[in-house]
Amino acid sequence: MMDHPTFERENQERVQAVESSFHQAGKPLSKPGRILIGEGTVFKQGRKKIQQKILFLFTDILVYGSIVVPGRWYKKQKIIPLEDIELEDLEDSDIFKHQWLIRTPSKSFFVSAPSYEEKKAWIEHINECLSSLMQGTSCKPSKKFAVSWIPDPAACKCMRCLSTKFGGVNRRHHCRNCGFLVCNSCSKQRAVIDHIHPTKKLRICSFCYKNINEEKFRDRGDSAGKSSSEEEEFCPSGEENEKVEEGEIGIYSPSNWLDTKNGTWERLRIYDYPKSIPSQ
Repeated sequence: MMDHPTFERENQERVQAVESSFHQAGKPLSKPGRILIGEGTVFKQGRKKIQQKILFLFTDILVYGSIVVPGRWYKKQKIIPLEDIELEDLEDSDIFKHQWLIRTPSKSFFVSAPSYEEKKAWIEHINECLSSLMQGTSCKPSKKFAVSWIPDPAACKCMRCLSTKFGGVNRRHHCRNCGFLVCNSCSKQRAVIDHIHPTKKLRICSFCYKNINEEKFRDRGDSAGKSSSEEEEFCPSGEENEKVEEGEIGIYSPSNWLDTKNGTWERLRIYDYPKSIPSQ
């Protein structure tokens, strides 16, 4: 069924529909051998609040974006190669349910599903696609991953000096190395973090700056790192300046998945997931 001309045509139509839903702001998604495996809505822990996102899983990439019109129009398209992804399943707490962590070299973030079944489906499908990709290509999985940022509401004062209270004058900043919420005085330093960006100097806290320089001294016999608050700051997620009102939780629709045995497209059924992913 996966090699049938009818399936290939229908898959191409689905991929093009996803591509068109991001309009001109999105990048092309059509590629020979790329198959759309699943789609659905999840809840992403943003810097300031939880946001509803649309998520698309392909055989080689994970795509997500902000929802403008459900099922028709999305924006802020993000594309993550599957070989750059590592998942961590998380236990439920009193506040967060059905949550897991998506790690990538440039950004790591928490997402949650509306139900345990949805969460299980996403984790199983992503891991199966990743396993198939590693077997069928020369891709190598990433070894270094960005830390997940601590959400803004989690701290009312700097997590390093423990004295500066956040407010209108004292803004919250995130250390790109440890993910802590810190004040400006405790995050004046900049450093290159290779797995996030190979050349940009990123904001880091004074504690991490000291540790990085000590590591450089041990590895190379000198401490050549210099502080530069004038370097351009790189924010891979784009969330440092993201508007608060975007990503409001809207209407939830169950995820849709490709039945890889029959080549059909259907909504999630509890405890009924495809057992294998076709090799490319």
